[in-house]
Amino acid sequence: MTKNHAYDVAIAGGGPAGTSAAIHLAEQGIKVLLAEQKRFPRAKLCGEFISPECINHFERLGVADSISAAQGASLIETSFYSRRGNKVTVPSHWFGSDRVAIGLSRAEMDRLLLERAKEVGVTVLQEAQVIDPVLDAHRVSGMRVRLNDQIKECRASVTIDATGRTRALARKLTDPNERQRARLVAFKAHLRDAQVAPGVCEIYFYPGGYGGLTNIEGGLSNLCFICAAGDVRRFGSDPEQVLKATVLRNSRAAFALAGAQYVKPWLSVALESFGRHKLVPAQGLMLIGDAAAFIDPFTGSGMLMALESGAVAAQTIIDCRKRTGDESSFSELANRFRLNYARTFNSRLRVSSFLRRAAFVPRLAEAAMICFGASDRLRRKAAQATRPSLPLRSSR
Repeated sequence: MTKNHAYDVAIAGGGPAGTSAAIHLAEQGIKVLLAEQKRFPRAKLCGEFISPECINHFERLGVADSISAAQGASLIETSFYSRRGNKVTVPSHWFGSDRVAIGLSRAEMDRLLLERAKEVGVTVLQEAQVIDPVLDAHRVSGMRVRLNDQIKECRASVTIDATGRTRALARKLTDPNERQRARLVAFKAHLRDAQVAPGVCEIYFYPGGYGGLTNIEGGLSNLCFICAAGDVRRFGSDPEQVLKATVLRNSRAAFALAGAQYVKPWLSVALESFGRHKLVPAQGLMLIGDAAAFIDPFTGSGMLMALESGAVAAQTIIDCRKRTGDESSFSELANRFRLNYARTFNSRLRVSSFLRRAAFVPRLAEAAMICFGASDRLRRKAAQATRPSLPLRSSR
């Protein structure tokens, strides 16, 4: 570690990707700073679906017991509904585990992960707004944050952007003319009295987008949906008007939400695109989580990818330190990170991109639903293709 660096690794963003990386690193004696813009617990726009494979990560991170104690809803399957009412189902056990998926609010899950990061020695700054990266020539050597109305310069040998789709650090290094205009908008709210089937995450397709409804802790349900930015503008950005004009065109969604009561303020976020970004946009800076690649929410693997990408980044740093004693050769670290990331995620991102094209075209989505509904084997292979490689086994 360079002498004028206060930390080995500085991480921007306290979501599952950032905390995953921070915990794995700190447990190996690496000095880590984690800066989070909000104070936890806080609401977060998310489908709040935790796939069964995430439990393995929670165990390695030391939070499995606390996650279990949070009493999230058990989800044994995911049901996909086309606009015309066709339905296909994906059981949770298809993902290589006897465990079920969990419906749990991001406010609770993120809080538990952040508390664990503190326990293992991570320096955590909350309500710390990331302003920009610290640059030495063309190398990122940390980040500046605004904390208690003061600017704090946090220097580190390696800096990680885990700020999600905002890419708070990487965006500062991007030409503003290269930024894309938002084509989609996502909305989220918690509900009472939604008629979602017990133990089921329901996914609804409709013209221009899709949405999901699932039970979470405390007798609540979480509704999260995506639609075209043009539809949002047409209805004055009113979430309930947009909901009526899009999601409720799906007959199953209209039934499930008919008597629902909204109990939390609506959250919304503009989405530039799906797919991946440059993993290493500058020397000294790595991207993980949604900052690195935003996989389609209907795959149900977004949370898994966040936890996995944090683990991949941490393990790459740990391995490089074992070989060289520090992170001084960032070029080698960056190359290994790109390779490890590609091995872990490239295949599922390609499959997700293909499925997205079908999901956003009503007739194609309808045909795909009929096709997948006719074959358990085909449906299972498609579902597992959005996850780490698993052997195909017979259905239970």
